[in-house]
Amino acid sequence: MLVIDDLTQVNFAQETSLTIGAFDGVHRGHQYLIRQLVGAAHANGRLAGLITFHPHPNVVLARRPPLYLTTPGEKVALLEQLRLDLVTILRFDQEMARTSAADFMALICRHLHMKELWVGQDFALGKDREGDVSTLRRLGAEFGFTVHVIEPLAGDGEAISSTRIRQLLLQGQVREASRLLGRYPSLAGRVVAGVRRGHRLGVPTANLEVRPERAIPADGVYAAYAVLGDTRYPAVANIGYRPSFESENGNRLRTVETHILDFDQNIYGFDLVVEFVERLRAERRFASAEELVAQIHEDIRIARELLATHDSGVEETGDRCLRNKSN
Repeated sequence: MLVIDDLTQVNFAQETSLTIGAFDGVHRGHQYLIRQLVGAAHANGRLAGLITFHPHPNVVLARRPPLYLTTPGEKVALLEQLRLDLVTILRFDQEMARTSAADFMALICRHLHMKELWVGQDFALGKDREGDVSTLRRLGAEFGFTVHVIEPLAGDGEAISSTRIRQLLLQGQVREASRLLGRYPSLAGRVVAGVRRGHRLGVPTANLEVRPERAIPADGVYAAYAVLGDTRYPAVANIGYRPSFESENGNRLRTVETHILDFDQNIYGFDLVVEFVERLRAERRFASAEELVAQIHEDIRIARELLATHDSGVEETGDRCLRNKSN
């Protein structure tokens, strides 16, 4: 798959069929659209491509703090599993926001030789979202492309969206998020040194360095999988502020810590992916270290049983490809 970050550097001779959007999370709704695009494009001898943006347009237009389901590297890795021929990642800034729909489509047609555009019903682009489906069809008649509108894929009677998945994660509902994503929600990052409280309690944990703009599940304890290289281990993950301990410097930092079951290796500096399967309980304060350790061992027992019999009920889409793709 070809990844493009500057349209002015390419001029395709072969015709393309394209879709355009943020595609954060590459969820089942995105996958549904992309698979139809790819099938039709290849059947007609065209390249299948996707245009996406970073940062997310809402970060620039609405000045909202970003909460990404996927980093750009993770997004590209997931899209590669869907048989796309090319992915174009464009920087979304104020200049892009001021670009008219006509000017943007002219640019796409000129450099990517687009003959088909595949979009959802409520799609719009260009300054002030002027490029809705009817406008795009008019521009298609001018520039020589057709517009295919795809019905949204619903989950539990409601359209699948990145916004809905973020809300589920913020509520700790990772099982429901999994069904909409088509894979486990995950976080990827480097294992960094912590204060080693887990080691002193006899339950060592890997402290994950997570990018601040990531959407992180609600605080609590989760049955999880830890992916190191090509190996996937059952695990228990804790997200939160460790309320049973006072901060040594007065600052309470939110952490993502993972205890990998039946594992005893030094993995500081390694890239780790944590896949969240089920929330076991909320984070809470314990009166003593002994009480905390007893609860941790109970969490491990429950997680071990759950993961041993777990049927995810999701169609996993390239989860393994996320490791080492956290940029």
